Amino acid sequence: MKHFFQLGGVILGLTLSSIQLVNAQCYQGEDGRYYNLDGTPCTNTVVSAVPFLRIISDARSGAMGDAGIAVSADPNAMHFNASKLVFSDQSLGLAATYTPWLRSIGLNDVYLAYLTGFKKINDLQTVGFGLRYFSLGSIQFTDPNGTPLNTGRPNEFELSGAYARKLSEKLSAAVTGKFIYSNLAAGNIVNGEVIEPGIAGAADFSMTYKTPIKVSNGESDLTIGLAITNIGSKITYTNSLFRDFLPANFGLGGAWTFNFDTHNTLTFTTDINKMLVPTPCQGLNCDQDRDGRADYKDVSPVSAIFSSWADAPEGLSEEIKEFTYSVGTEYWYDKQFAVRAGYFSEHRQKGNRKFFTVGLGLKYNLFGLNFSYLVPTTSRRNPLDNTLRFSMLFNFNGNTTE
Repeated sequence: MKHFFQLGGVILGLTLSSIQLVNAQCYQGEDGRYYNLDGTPCTNTVVSAVPFLRIISDARSGAMGDAGIAVSADPNAMHFNASKLVFSDQSLGLAATYTPWLRSIGLNDVYLAYLTGFKKINDLQTVGFGLRYFSLGSIQFTDPNGTPLNTGRPNEFELSGAYARKLSEKLSAAVTGKFIYSNLAAGNIVNGEVIEPGIAGAADFSMTYKTPIKVSNGESDLTIGLAITNIGSKITYTNSLFRDFLPANFGLGGAWTFNFDTHNTLTFTTDINKMLVPTPCQGLNCDQDRDGRADYKDVSPVSAIFSSWADAPEGLSEEIKEFTYSVGTEYWYDKQFAVRAGYFSEHRQKGNRKFFTVGLGLKYNLFGLNFSYLVPTTSRRNPLDNTLRFSMLFNFNGNTTE
């Protein structure tokens, strides 16, 4: 299926380099702050280039409100927290996931595919890999007047490799390297500049702490995970010196698993995430150096990691709004059948994504299959509205309670 887009709009929208268009819908009140036309605080979403890096493709976590930083390890830990891999009960694992995109509006050729795996070197060391591919389907590009130019198939991919190691019996750490390629409209010309594929490099740093806890009705395990992801160079699609941020992210998660007996296991989990990208400036005084670009876009990626915690126009109250929250639960019966549910929440001023999720998991010998379904709770359209997505897993050498 072909989608018709104005070429300039595609580039600006997908590289997210025209954020001031959002703020143009706001007005400044007598108190100096900015408000939407309905009187609510101005929507000021933190955005970046290549947002496909933050899409949750794993159907297991997708059924638990997108929580996955601290749940038991499987190959999809490559996206959330690679340091979990050394705590896996398997010596080798593979996973393939397929996530339809925008099916609710009739698009059938936009999807995300994710292939991941890991291999334990020994009890202390594990290596992992990941290949993420995002297809935007077939697009008919047009000029500003709507005249057709050419047809393209924009796509993006990420290739990653990880090394995880136990630092003690309860603590592990990992580093992940990434190569990122984004081909949105290569060969086309916008404002006299030839569009080229965007290329960038990035790294993830993660840690996991896992400890058993005695409870009155059996055994339990508490897991805490920390992950700082997509820290790397900026990306551009032209020869311009101006570049856009990668979706760097801070994530903290916890999971408490209760092993009631050999047949029944229950896990409660929660994740907290925050983008490590500068908050967009509001108003007309955002370009103090008068170089034609808002000053917050000129911050280096490393500086943004620190400044993004205290750069919101409204101060601490707005910084707190930039956190997203995921909660979920998972019940396994006999390590073969799982039922999952969860909820995801984002503040209205920062995007207003809110949705419930449900899902099932099946496991037979070495093979596992997970399903998830998203139920929106706001009028804001979600690319996964009412879409069924699934993951296949292959585990070798041992059992797991994932």
